Amino acid sequence: MLNYPHINNVALHIGPFAIHWYGLMYLIGFLSAWALASYRIRKHKTGWSAVEVSDLIFYTAIGVIIGGRLGYMLFYDFSGWIAEPLSVFKIWQGGMSFHGGFIGVFLAICWFCYCKQKTIIEVSDFISPLVPIGLAAGRLGNFINGELWGRPTHLPWGMVFPHVDPYARHPSQLYEFLLEGVILFMIVWVYSAKRRSPAAVTGVFLTGYGLARIVCEFFREPDLQLGFIAWGWVTIGQLLSLPVLVLGIICFIYAYNHRENRSQR
Repeated sequence: MLNYPHINNVALHIGPFAIHWYGLMYLIGFLSAWALASYRIRKHKTGWSAVEVSDLIFYTAIGVIIGGRLGYMLFYDFSGWIAEPLSVFKIWQGGMSFHGGFIGVFLAICWFCYCKQKTIIEVSDFISPLVPIGLAAGRLGNFINGELWGRPTHLPWGMVFPHVDPYARHPSQLYEFLLEGVILFMIVWVYSAKRRSPAAVTGVFLTGYGLARIVCEFFREPDLQLGFIAWGWVTIGQLLSLPVLVLGIICFIYAYNHRENRSQR
């Protein structure tokens, strides 16, 4: 049994300003995505310019932050949002939703495509290999914040979160860090190294994320304000991930039907 290594959620102070690890993890995720995208356009001659990459990362970062926060308040803490409307701005406390961020990024991509005269599939195939590294950073932020802990377990790596209760629990943040982040990144990155049919890379990412999240939810404690939403085991995270999984399968079907065309990475 392990003990949660309590970490000060403030990374450093600059004068009167506190920089939280949670926000710093998102910054690391965005910078890593920008660096990887820049590497891809140099390595693979994708036809993308450095300016387009910078603009895309900027637009999607805005989509992640706004969509992720609004999605969390809407899907997971709507009553708390109604009771304290300004809580939507307290991002440093944690509380970001992948599914809300997904919607925000989709809208940001639509705007980027309109401005740059690119197709949504072309952009989604380009950005999909970059997303898991940001998800990994976000899950580390969850772990540092001591939030989104797992269900009780007797496994030897069970972790006691003293601020929750005295029971050993799955360190589900680290499970998600590995499955949704590290492993998914390796799979999508390697798969995208060769030219693929349009939407194929997007399909790998969406299908991989949907499966990883649904599996991880079996080890993660449901949000206290929601609990299980059906049959005593289905969580809101699983319900929201199901459309992502279906969309990934649809992308595969589309890619199979257009396999004679190879998308430009």
